[in-house]
Amino acid sequence: MLDDSLSPGSASSAEEPLDAYSRVVSTVAATVSPHVAYVQLRGSSGSAVAIGDRGHLLTNAHVVESARGGTVVFSDGSRSRFSVVGADPLSDLAVLRAAESAPEPAVVADADGLVVGQLVVAIGSPLGLTGSVTAGVVSALGRSLPVRHGRVGRVVENVIQTDAALNPGNSGGALADSRGRVVGINTAVAGIGLGLAVPINSTTRRIIDTLTIEGRVRRAYLGLVGVPAPLPDDVAERTGQSAGLRLVEVVRGGPAEVAGLRPGDLVLTVGRETVADAQDIQRLLFAEVIGTRLPVTVLRNGAMVDVVARPIELS
Repeated sequence: MLDDSLSPGSASSAEEPLDAYSRVVSTVAATVSPHVAYVQLRGSSGSAVAIGDRGHLLTNAHVVESARGGTVVFSDGSRSRFSVVGADPLSDLAVLRAAESAPEPAVVADADGLVVGQLVVAIGSPLGLTGSVTAGVVSALGRSLPVRHGRVGRVVENVIQTDAALNPGNSGGALADSRGRVVGINTAVAGIGLGLAVPINSTTRRIIDTLTIEGRVRRAYLGLVGVPAPLPDDVAERTGQSAGLRLVEVVRGGPAEVAGLRPGDLVLTVGRETVADAQDIQRLLFAEVIGTRLPVTVLRNGAMVDVVARPIELS
């Protein structure tokens, strides 16, 4: 005789996890979809997420490229012209402003609180299909996304990797957590079963605020490339710091070389702030430090070396 718990129409314990998963995804979709728009431009398209007030929307810089405006279509079918408030190719973020009323802003959260394996939901308008939803998990954190603007290259740090399916047109859409909070902006399809999203965190919030107010982001430039590296045990014990940034390249003639930094140096602090990865330096390199004296401490051949660099403006 069959167990009643496995008969058709019964609720088995094996079905309950799927039902719970479905409820979470559908709730997130219902919560976030009204805040996501389809972005139409001449010859291209993408997605955007309502943020802040005054009809502002957040998308990818590569979605708008050099365009000054276009049309957005909201989940209820309403349309509005938009203008590009500002775009920052080196973070792949752009802020738009809808000419007519936009949806209420989405709730955002700090992506730095994400963990690998956590459920995430991607919502966007792939191929113009507004409100398309895919779900998956955070596959990895701390990925790097190479970006380029003209002759200038940079790496967006701490990018979120997810297995939620992304398709052309998803770029600029929302990556949300299980509570319906936007934690990232989908930015690239890196391969089959692999998607990336720019995180919403303290650094990107600052970029978004600057774009909203000033229309562009002025950055300072040191001219160095590094990778995270552990500190020797004795230095770690003395400083209370477990890792630094090992310099693999110092650009000839750049502020870092002029200051005396060399490949192989292990950067411990910049501007008296602890450095453990490239993002720790990048979050310091905004307009206010251009031309200022920026103290840098490195470990070189077992000895602490202090230098002073003067960042220039990144053109």
